[in-house]
Amino acid sequence: MKKAVALKYEPEEMNAPQVISKGVGILAEKILQIAEEHNIPIVKSEVVEPLLSVRIRSEIPPELYNAIAEIIAYVYKLVRESKK
Repeated sequence: MKKAVALKYEPEEMNAPQVISKGVGILAEKILQIAEEHNIPIVKSEVVEPLLSVRIRSEIPPELYNAIAEIIAYVYKLVRESKK
């Protein structure tokens, strides 16, 4: 069954990324569809499982900072490369 979590991070305004949407099954598929429609990078990661327990509009827990930092770095790289 598909699982998805959408994160938002604005370094100037937030201390840590926030979970803005999450779902399993049909809801996960809808989250992924919306991301694709808006050219939002999709990263497959095992960190989705612990993120599913984070409340919507809540910051990610400190124990996930390293994993999420790697994802953010990867997304920034993808965005940079797409602008070349």
